[in-house]
Amino acid sequence: MQSQDGIAAIVRLGFTERQARFLVLVMQHSGVCLLRQYSAFAGIVHGQKTRKFFVKLVGRRFATAYACRHNRGRVYHVHHKALYRAIGETDSRLRRPLSADRIVNGLATLDALLAHPDVEWLVAAEDNAQQLSVAVTSLRDRQPIGIGPDGRVVLLHVATEPCTNRFVAFLQWRHELLRQLPIWTLRIVVAAVPVGLEATYVRAANKELTDELKPKYVDALRRYFERRRAGIPDAKSADWAEFSRARRAFGASRFELLYRRWSTDGESALQIVASPAVGDAIKAGTGRIDSLVLPYRYQHLSLLVTDRVRPVTGAEEGEMTASSPRPQSPRFSHLGSSVTAQIAEIAARTREASMQ
Repeated sequence: MQSQDGIAAIVRLGFTERQARFLVLVMQHSGVCLLRQYSAFAGIVHGQKTRKFFVKLVGRRFATAYACRHNRGRVYHVHHKALYRAIGETDSRLRRPLSADRIVNGLATLDALLAHPDVEWLVAAEDNAQQLSVAVTSLRDRQPIGIGPDGRVVLLHVATEPCTNRFVAFLQWRHELLRQLPIWTLRIVVAAVPVGLEATYVRAANKELTDELKPKYVDALRRYFERRRAGIPDAKSADWAEFSRARRAFGASRFELLYRRWSTDGESALQIVASPAVGDAIKAGTGRIDSLVLPYRYQHLSLLVTDRVRPVTGAEEGEMTASSPRPQSPRFSHLGSSVTAQIAEIAARTREASMQ
């Protein structure tokens, strides 16, 4: 949910209300953006209005433009403290220096939000908990959560890598929240490449969220965790045989992650495998797991992050489409180069005016 006070504060910095709303969305969820994303947000054809907006952002140092691999686009990092102060998030992690993973995840997250214009995306954990009528402890990460026009809660997970234990850990963290929601959708968001990634994630989510243990196995798991915390028994002791069987039975990475949760959260962590609530919701249709394949590739935007903007020439559609990277061509002007050139021109005019 975008704060009207924050939007008004950004407008006072010299931006239009539409530009301010876009900046709030970026600062709350991604920290980075592309020219085409503002055009999509504003519902306008890419052109002079978009370029002027980014000229202002970079020229006034509200954002920094970074060149990308194969000169196929510019990533704009919105980082100025005054902007984040306007929305009450001066210490936001999104202001920190960029990494390749953060760029890809941030851009994909923003594209996912733009793909759901009818969803109201929530921000502050305390406000979210009150609006969703859930415990604040179930909202400890910054993954996007929104409410659709039908009241269904939408939880996004942006997947930019092959399915790993990180996703299982995410599902375990979200399990407490899902148990409390009356109607929800877990949406797996993936890029166009690699093909078929969404199916792997959906299968993993269904297995993790519906595979509950019978009470006797939960008891056995609890004993295994307790014995493990106390220390692995000696191979010659009476406890070794039972411990060894339990270690084989609960050797999957799912239970290894659960042990870490149990070590910090105690008995409540076992609800992840003991409670039938999430599985029952999926069977009844009040809970859904689906996917969204974004029509973009991000590899060409991820690696060449530099400390300063360098004039480049290349295919103008580099930021606008999902096509594979191509060698740069002098025949076309690049969108980022256009912005940089306009900034240089404005700076030159300012110097000339000051000398007169």
